[in-house]
Amino acid sequence: MQNDCSTSVPSTPVRIRHRRRSNEVPSEASKVNGNHLLLNDQSKYKSMLIRTYSTVWMIGGFAFTIYMGHLYIWAMVVVIQIFMAKELFNLLRKAHEDRQLPWFRLLNWHFFFTAVLFVYGRILSQQLVNTVTSDQVLYKLVSGLIKYQMVICYFLYIAGFMWFILTLKKKMYKYQFGQYAWTHMILIVVFTQSSFTVANIFEGIFWFLLPASLIVINDIAAYIFGFFFGKTPLIKLSPKKTWEGFIGASFATIISAFLLANIMGHFQWLTCPRKDLSTGWLYCDPDPMFKPEYYSLPGWFPWKEMSILPVQWHALNFGLFASVIAPFGGFFASGFKRAFKVKDFGDSIPGHGGMTDRMDCQMVMAVFSYIYHQSFVKSQSYSVDMILDQILSNLSFEEQHALYTKLSQVFLERKFGQS
Repeated sequence: MQNDCSTSVPSTPVRIRHRRRSNEVPSEASKVNGNHLLLNDQSKYKSMLIRTYSTVWMIGGFAFTIYMGHLYIWAMVVVIQIFMAKELFNLLRKAHEDRQLPWFRLLNWHFFFTAVLFVYGRILSQQLVNTVTSDQVLYKLVSGLIKYQMVICYFLYIAGFMWFILTLKKKMYKYQFGQYAWTHMILIVVFTQSSFTVANIFEGIFWFLLPASLIVINDIAAYIFGFFFGKTPLIKLSPKKTWEGFIGASFATIISAFLLANIMGHFQWLTCPRKDLSTGWLYCDPDPMFKPEYYSLPGWFPWKEMSILPVQWHALNFGLFASVIAPFGGFFASGFKRAFKVKDFGDSIPGHGGMTDRMDCQMVMAVFSYIYHQSFVKSQSYSVDMILDQILSNLSFEEQHALYTKLSQVFLERKFGQS
């Protein structure tokens, strides 16, 4: 019994002492964990600060470019494409192989600028003709270039194709053919979406600015809601994405779409289509989409009626797509990066990664915006100006004269027929 007591009695003070020590003096493990949590918090807020700083600069530069007009926006799209192509070209590069193929990178850029000439030559041909109409020499030169543009681009591509064949090197065939296929895949991805983007710009800056702004708003809102409220993971491809951020950003984007469409829709220089490559601001008779409609409100409202632009109802669809469908472009990019074991496509934008990391959702949105505008918004009627533009740009002087003669005969026959 005494042995039992002697062994049990001292145990109590010892346990008490241990409790006091654990309460008074943190253990080494707790110090380490505490410091680790503190460093994580500091890193988290530092990352947020860098990301915010870069975002402000990007939005500021974007706003200035929009202010400058259509031509500068198109130039911005080309610069973005160059950055995206550079990042994607570098993704599968191997330094050892590249040293043995010193001209291979130049070949990639040859195909890139051939694609620039092909895509934008077709899209901007009408605007280019309208810009030089007053100068007969330039008009003939530009008309000739547009007429033979496809031939020029084809032979530029064939030159690159022959260049590739002539530079094939023994024991490098697999790498070279892989890079050749990868280059063409990049051109398809980059220029498919950019061609739709440029088409949207010249239909009116509104149709470029609103969709692009909604992607930015959705991205920022998802980051903020996820940062402060995010707890539930959304998708395994993007571990940092949360349901709270996704849902909060969706509401914010749809509401922003409705309000932004009203604000932007009141500026003619944003809504007027551009028919040439000049840089001045535009003034035109607003499309019916941008003319307000008035709705009566119930008597308990402080005002009797409310004005809404018809385009605001379309903007809700843009907001819904930007918040629900477009993020899958980002998920696709995340899966792509995981497949190639890279964190970002590049490091050109501090806190955001590369230019491609910022454009993943924009690429999906640009295509949707063009298709939606052409299908549900744009009028299919043909105006006199549109027909005249087609005649001046696609018919030679002799063909135009023949058309004039034929129309004169038709008018004379109708005139005498009525009399």
